[in-house]
Amino acid sequence: MITFIREQQSEIKEKKSKFLGFSFFVKSKAEVKEKVEKLKKEYKDAQHIVYAYRIENHNIKEKFYNGKEPINSAGKPLLYLLQKKSLVNCLIVVIRYWGGIKLGRGALIRVYTKAAKDVIK
Repeated sequence: MITFIREQQSEIKEKKSKFLGFSFFVKSKAEVKEKVEKLKKEYKDAQHIVYAYRIENHNIKEKFYNGKEPINSAGKPLLYLLQKKSLVNCLIVVIRYWGGIKLGRGALIRVYTKAAKDVIK
């Protein structure tokens, strides 16, 4: 299993929407909640805050949240990426400022995944 050593950020623009990616080292659900709440306060004008995490203590606990995006178009691809890369004790958050143009499910999956890949390189 692999984990993050330092926090990373990324930014992607797609059809007037801006996606901000963040990665964090976390060891508990309480840390996940703390990081997500801090970002919600800092980026309170964002339309969507999406995240996924995997935590390993004695077993792996994982979860994703779609942040009001269509079902499985945002959080689930982030979790899948963490699983595919065998990452644990990691939290990925992607914040979206909506640009007024609908991207469609396929484009959402691609852009959220790209923002996440950029912070786990």
